[in-house]
Amino acid sequence: MISERIIEAIQGALTTLGLEGVVVLEHPGDLSHGDYSTNIALAVAKKAGKNPRVLAEEIVQSLGSIDGVQKIETAGAGFINFHLTRSFFSESISAITESGESWGSNATLKGKKIIVEYSQPNPFKPFHIGHLMSTTVGEAISRLVEWSGADIYRANYQGDIGPHVAKGIWGLQKNNLNPSNIQDLGDAYVIGNTAYEDDPASKAEIDSINKRLYEGDASLQDIYDKGRKASLAHFEDLYRVLGTKFDEYFFESNAWRVGLKIVEEGKSRGIFEESDGATVFKGEKVGLHTRVFVTSKGTPTYEAKELGLAQMKQQSFPFDLNVTTIAVEQDGYFKVVEAAMAELWPDMAGKYTHTAFGMMQLTSGKMSSRKGNIITGESLIEDMRAKALAKMEGRVFESEEIKQDVADSVAIAGIKYSILKQSTGKNIIFDPEASLSFEGDSGPYLQYSYVRARAVLRKARAEKIPALASDLIYQISELIPEVSELERTLYRFPEIVERAQVDREPHHITTFLTELASAFNSWYATGKIVDSTDTLSPYKVALTRVFALTMQNGLTILGIRAPEAM
Repeated sequence: MISERIIEAIQGALTTLGLEGVVVLEHPGDLSHGDYSTNIALAVAKKAGKNPRVLAEEIVQSLGSIDGVQKIETAGAGFINFHLTRSFFSESISAITESGESWGSNATLKGKKIIVEYSQPNPFKPFHIGHLMSTTVGEAISRLVEWSGADIYRANYQGDIGPHVAKGIWGLQKNNLNPSNIQDLGDAYVIGNTAYEDDPASKAEIDSINKRLYEGDASLQDIYDKGRKASLAHFEDLYRVLGTKFDEYFFESNAWRVGLKIVEEGKSRGIFEESDGATVFKGEKVGLHTRVFVTSKGTPTYEAKELGLAQMKQQSFPFDLNVTTIAVEQDGYFKVVEAAMAELWPDMAGKYTHTAFGMMQLTSGKMSSRKGNIITGESLIEDMRAKALAKMEGRVFESEEIKQDVADSVAIAGIKYSILKQSTGKNIIFDPEASLSFEGDSGPYLQYSYVRARAVLRKARAEKIPALASDLIYQISELIPEVSELERTLYRFPEIVERAQVDREPHHITTFLTELASAFNSWYATGKIVDSTDTLSPYKVALTRVFALTMQNGLTILGIRAPEAM
């Protein structure tokens, strides 16, 4: 990469000057400031005892020429800016053309076995907004890991036992509802959850059901099996719409027994201790807090089950790294569990990690209440699908099936982009109307830009103007002295993918694609691309093809479909 050559040259200049420091390159927000910039002079000036601007000029003097760099200049308080050559951009377009579908991938995780666990909806409860966010973030991280060469294993962990199941079964029994009906299941949970909070007698009955479930009470088996089956089938319907598939499903009903044994063994080693009849881990010894792993009644908590899950994962897919997506409010809980794991299994320290995502609220207000009345992920998808169809009114499609498919694609793009466009730990205010905009900062805007490029390519084929082969791209592009913003953006894609993977932050991809789409649409508006009388038209078509490829690959990483028509 050109960035590696620049960093190596800067490190060499620092050595020549008797200095050392970590060189960080960034892309200036204003392209007039160059294609790369570093603040290394500012970073080491104090230690060197020099004015940062003067030091920056000394570094530039020591750099010499760098292949692919046309001009190096100092700016501001001590920044060093690098302007790349016309030839570099010509060569990059050729290289992208040759890369094809692998464009943007890297081998930084080659040979690594990585589990990404996400989604985690619970049978007997609705698939709520948090599950939608977990699924979106987890799928994007999984794809980033894949694009970095790792052997990926997608896991889903579902709570098919516990108080929420007892609440659902109680609600089903008390109201004679059908456990095989997904609407009845949702209603039953809300009824049971409300009763549990408001009525002591009902709470006692639900606690009894929960205890009987752990004991394997046969009288509950039929209603439990039907409710669990209906829930899991419903989740699969949603995964098909969301474009997600899992390699393995883990369940609390299996993990809890394993977790209990692990806690007992850990207790004998002094890792866990007894407190008021419960078994706890004192997290204060590592700067955290105490959490209960087994209750005074002998039932395992989520913490104990998580230990069982970790062991089950390692047996199913011996991993180098596990990444679990969790809601941000679970961050403290998960850190305690990871600390307990590090004591139980020292070789797992640092290998079992998590990524926290924020909460979502609609612009219209709160998403849920303590009574369990929530806006489900499914209802949000349905609402967005209806809004997408309304925006498509009047457009002609080959069939109603294609129209519905495009509406699904646009609705999911609107949701996923809104979730992924900012860092994962931040809360989201979801604006349904803005998320479906075709005019920027939205998933449908990226899709529309891709569709526009594909239309240009179809027109070029019809007029027999093929995109240039890679060897001819260089020759013709050199006839265009001014480098477009589009060309100055495209080559960055692999860097962005690698950074997003290292940070586990898909928002780097959404930001890049939005800037790329803006650059393409501005370039598109400056003149005719397909023109049989223009000797530069084949290069313009090649540039359009490279843009479409980059956009398609970027959308694929985000888990957003790139449709052929909208």
